[in-house]
Amino acid sequence: MKWWKVVVSFVTVAVVATVLSGCGKSRDQEKTTELSYSVFFPPTHIQCQTAEAWAQEIGKRTNGKVKITVYPGGTLTKADQCYEGVVSGVSDIGMSCFAYTRGRFPLLEGLDLPLGYPNGLVATQVATEMVRKYQPAEVGDVHVLYVHAHGPGILATRKPVRRLEDLAGVKVRATGLSSKIVQSLGGTPLAMSQGETYESLQKGVVEATFCPIETLKGWKQGEVITHITETSAIGYTTAMFVVINKKAWEGLSPELQKVFTDVSNEFVAKHGQAWDQADQEGAAFVKELQREVITLDAAEQQRWQSAVQPVLDEYVKAAAEKSLPGQQFLDDLRASIAKHSEAAGR
Repeated sequence: MKWWKVVVSFVTVAVVATVLSGCGKSRDQEKTTELSYSVFFPPTHIQCQTAEAWAQEIGKRTNGKVKITVYPGGTLTKADQCYEGVVSGVSDIGMSCFAYTRGRFPLLEGLDLPLGYPNGLVATQVATEMVRKYQPAEVGDVHVLYVHAHGPGILATRKPVRRLEDLAGVKVRATGLSSKIVQSLGGTPLAMSQGETYESLQKGVVEATFCPIETLKGWKQGEVITHITETSAIGYTTAMFVVINKKAWEGLSPELQKVFTDVSNEFVAKHGQAWDQADQEGAAFVKELQREVITLDAAEQQRWQSAVQPVLDEYVKAAAEKSLPGQQFLDDLRASIAKHSEAAGR
């Protein structure tokens, strides 16, 4: 073979190899990142539907480079196992309540204190703001995308509770700090997830539940209670995390991370609005069922507020013992609630 034919052959091989290499690289760059998302809400719940919308928006804005599969109803990890499931990689993303892992989040327990949250939007804005401001070490093993929280907790019961004395000894479903609220009011708290509560109320294992009014429709619990005591004067919330596994987060390019951050910022308000919409539907549902709604007069509201004050004091003391800024966190919480309530016209 003449020398120039040899050269041409080598050049041809090199060009083909380069083209194939470039195609391979292009295919690799376009590879879809698939992530699993564990959600404890059932698929029919508005918060699960909002989570689905968030996941779809991520897929849309990344042009399909990220595909998130939502596993609702605790099918991938149970509600109280969700956070650790994200840490260990059982799921890439998870949504559940901080309160379901008692003692795991000593500073963020303060989010659930009975401070008179007016609605779900304010509670959600406040919770996300506080977590981002403090960035506590207790959530340092994941990347927090955002936090949302329900509207003011009410007391739903199988018998009327019109005065503080009516709650004495009553078995009440409660989680996290709401368990201490029940104790301070004279009731007997029993911890359980929302998924367990319907049957427990139906069978009389518990006689009441502290919950946002949306729960009475969203989890059908309005069917197995007879009365609602409107307790917004001590309106607590339950803060819920949306977190992603740290390794999964760090494996995303800066461009994809920005999409996650932007979409999550937008969905703070969407989740808050969803909570308020669900509360309105829950109130309509119990009205349709002709459940009695009991409103406490001003004097009785003051009695309930005084009764739960030790819960706030205990939180501050317990945080200080762990060298955590509990009093500062509480002061900032109150200021944040006031700020967002004013902005919302409440």
